[in-house]
Amino acid sequence: MRKLTLFIVSDSVGETADLVAKAAASQFRQGLETVLIKRFSHVEDESQLDEIVYLAKQQNAIIIYTLVKSEMCQKLKQECQMKEIQCIDLLGPIIERIGMELGEKPLEEPGLVRKLDEDYFKKIEAIEFAVKYDDGRDPRGILRADIVLVGVSRTSKTPLSQYLAHKRYKVANVPLVPEVEPPEELYMIDPAKCYGLVISPEKLNFIRRERLIALGLKDDANYARVERIEAEITHFNNVVSKIGCNVIDVTNRAVEETANVILTEITNRHS
Repeated sequence: MRKLTLFIVSDSVGETADLVAKAAASQFRQGLETVLIKRFSHVEDESQLDEIVYLAKQQNAIIIYTLVKSEMCQKLKQECQMKEIQCIDLLGPIIERIGMELGEKPLEEPGLVRKLDEDYFKKIEAIEFAVKYDDGRDPRGILRADIVLVGVSRTSKTPLSQYLAHKRYKVANVPLVPEVEPPEELYMIDPAKCYGLVISPEKLNFIRRERLIALGLKDDANYARVERIEAEITHFNNVVSKIGCNVIDVTNRAVEETANVILTEITNRHS
């Protein structure tokens, strides 16, 4: 039984070519048993290519490569032609065609797909975090969060948490109610990462009344009364004063505007 050796050559990790090679080999009954795949990752200079081509010649291997730098691609092609080694360029023709269609030159920067993947998964992780630690469900999230939001009901804590999560920040939010003692974790965190959201009593009264109507309830419930709202805001002020955190007035701010205030403050703090 003939044994076949495939060399995977990449200027990044080489996962793409590795998966393609395995997918192709799996189409043959004994493919994965008779095909030996060797991966050469992070190939960044021509001397490495010389060594790989030499080994490929010795082992009668086929080279499958995903190199984004045109000079490296050309070098490998030339060396393979000179040594009569079979080689397959997985990315080159696709990159060339896309460049022609877009009228744009490729960046030729290795590892961009992996960077995009890492960024994507970081965003998903942040979104899942915001859902898990929404509305004070688990105070343990307060200590793990990048940003902690506190405020009375209907101050846009949840949508703001989700918006910031899409910016890859892990956000926990905690509702403040006079009858419930705030979780002790609030007083254990760095005040700089905590933001209190405050709103005018008149605006909150309107929002809560509309909320009750939407739920098919009477709009004169205690939840929407001005006296109750003022008591909640007094409690809010006491808590944020004890925490020592920043307070943002969201009365006339959209979620995006509030988020920009927070993101700007974070950027300035780290600059």
